[in-house]
Amino acid sequence: MNGGEDFGPWLARQLQRANMKQADLADRVGLTRAAVSAWITGRAVPRDETMRAIADVFGAEYATMHTRATDVADSGRPVSWYHRPAYLDGGRDFGNAATFAFDADVEVLAREATQNSLDERLDRNNPVRVRYTIHELTGEALARFREAIRWDDLFPHFEAAAAQEQKVGRVIAEGLRDMYERDRLVLLRVDDYNASGLTGDDYEDGRFAAVVRRQLDSRKSDVSAGGSYGLGKATLWATSRLGMVLINSTLSEPHEGRTERRLVGRLDLPWRVVDGEPFAGPAWFGEPDTAPGSEGVSRSWWADQETVRQLYLTRESSAPGTSFLIVGAHDVASKAADPVQDADEVGDEETVQAMHERLVDALGRNFWAAMTAGRSTTPILEASVRTLRNGHVVIDEERVDPYRVQPSRTRALKAYLDGETVDRLTETGQVAHARVPLTVPSQRGQRGAVEHEAVLLVTAAEDGDGKPNQVVMMRGNRMVIREARVPDLPLGTNPFQAVLLAGQAAGEHAPHAEEAEAFLRASEPPEHDKWGQTDELRAVYSTGAHRRIREFTSAAYRSVRELVGRSQVKSKDGPRALRDLLRLDVGPSPVSRGGGAPTIRGLDAELDVSGAWRVRAEVRLPAGQDPWLLSPVAKFDVRSGARPSVGWSEVVAGQNCELVGDKLLFKAGARTASFSAVTDASTHPVRGELAGLIVELEKARGAVE
Repeated sequence: MNGGEDFGPWLARQLQRANMKQADLADRVGLTRAAVSAWITGRAVPRDETMRAIADVFGAEYATMHTRATDVADSGRPVSWYHRPAYLDGGRDFGNAATFAFDADVEVLAREATQNSLDERLDRNNPVRVRYTIHELTGEALARFREAIRWDDLFPHFEAAAAQEQKVGRVIAEGLRDMYERDRLVLLRVDDYNASGLTGDDYEDGRFAAVVRRQLDSRKSDVSAGGSYGLGKATLWATSRLGMVLINSTLSEPHEGRTERRLVGRLDLPWRVVDGEPFAGPAWFGEPDTAPGSEGVSRSWWADQETVRQLYLTRESSAPGTSFLIVGAHDVASKAADPVQDADEVGDEETVQAMHERLVDALGRNFWAAMTAGRSTTPILEASVRTLRNGHVVIDEERVDPYRVQPSRTRALKAYLDGETVDRLTETGQVAHARVPLTVPSQRGQRGAVEHEAVLLVTAAEDGDGKPNQVVMMRGNRMVIREARVPDLPLGTNPFQAVLLAGQAAGEHAPHAEEAEAFLRASEPPEHDKWGQTDELRAVYSTGAHRRIREFTSAAYRSVRELVGRSQVKSKDGPRALRDLLRLDVGPSPVSRGGGAPTIRGLDAELDVSGAWRVRAEVRLPAGQDPWLLSPVAKFDVRSGARPSVGWSEVVAGQNCELVGDKLLFKAGARTASFSAVTDASTHPVRGELAGLIVELEKARGAVE
């Protein structure tokens, strides 16, 4: 018995689809019911002449009995929408709560959906390929698509949901208005290749049920997986104004003897009443089930190529993976979120173009490291975006290039992958690396912490990376978890970028990488955008585990400072390098303070994208019980002549001081204080990068005596 699916389960399904009992088949082939039961349970197989008789019963080719690559019994029930009946106890859900864990934002979608694709990478020697397709339908193309999804059957449910005065209902009403008034519908498709696909049964444990039927079920056992809450998939439905996602999956493991074109749809609506009948919320698009206990429930079906084409779900190859089609996609963070503005001001093409650009930007910023390859290593991700209208190209497919979106950081990671890092930066273009210890605490009920060595990379910053002097942190799947400015840098530090690789991202030989992966994964919230205290961390690990993360990040900051510059030299007059940049001109005071004048403890300054200087100063105050009223003054350092003053666009009081008008009043009795300020670029006599900045604290008129 050669073939994909075992004969017994295959035969049992054909009987269900044909609404036929075992006794009926036994009568028609001239055998006993016990013989049919033995075939179905796998205790026996029919003889060749009996196989021919079974094929005649189902009207199938004889070869089909051996290949079992398709269903031969037609259920006679076309695909349709099944709407979950209302709860018998009167409970009502006015939407899927999981969708509110994230914003309806294509940047969030790109982060969560791509992370899920990375977690399902099949062949570890090749990258996962992810492609986003924005497809705007209008006119006849839109009408044909609505027919394919049985829109006439759905409309009463949408109408009832939109009439409700609650959040989900208002979003649906906006989606209907956009489609009917403007005769347009935006589809956003996410395809992945070299991924597992939605394997498993329609209802039992498995990837399919976890995505299509369940919430808070991640089904991820790999410790390097990015997701852990089972919430990321909700971004697909959150990005749809209509709450609808259609799915086509090519499986890495056969189900029912097949792997290609497994289709299903899911619709998330609030509780509603249609034609006097209440419905709970979700609905599924598929073939009505005939199995006992699931009669009438829509389950996945194996679609033909024409159906897949009509639903805009055709995949470009037979490589395993899944295609998610978000119906009625919108982006609250771009112009696409405002249909009135789109129609009157920017037009449809710019709407989809804005969505296209935001997707490219989000993929580059979050996954540049996953797309970086070494000389002898492949990337773990390839990503691209394209935009269509009614099947015609609006924007060609654009592959995201990590060297273009993050040049310095990509250079740093490639140097590490190629073994070309140095211990200290001495020339432009070099990449320095250091080891940063992470103490992984023991889990509750176990003994013994272990020490993992993460990898820190530092290199000179280029303009394309964005803000300089940042460190980005990541683990196994190389998605950016956190980006933070390195504090307390020595004055005059050249602009740099730093990358912290923890867990399995540190390399296959990093000690205790798996333990670090599990620990850091447990410390991430559903957004996976930081490491810190979480309920899971508190429940799984020993008391105080979150302190290990603080120690880890502090150690990383120290290592960065050691690689990029010397420690500050302290003196009673403040750091020598700062005295030319921050002068304290407090002048004589008729009242003896008995402790001298304020001195500088630290100064941090950088030019922002507008050309303004952003300054943060820490001031040491002399001993005494008197307050100080001082005016911060900014001047440009020039080679000759008077130093021109520039204005402040903003002054913000920090620790132990307050803003009094445009002056700073330092608290009486305090020994340290801080403030920050931003210069007004419009008052600069020359561009900020062409001159040094001097900050003086001058005694204000009317100072407290």
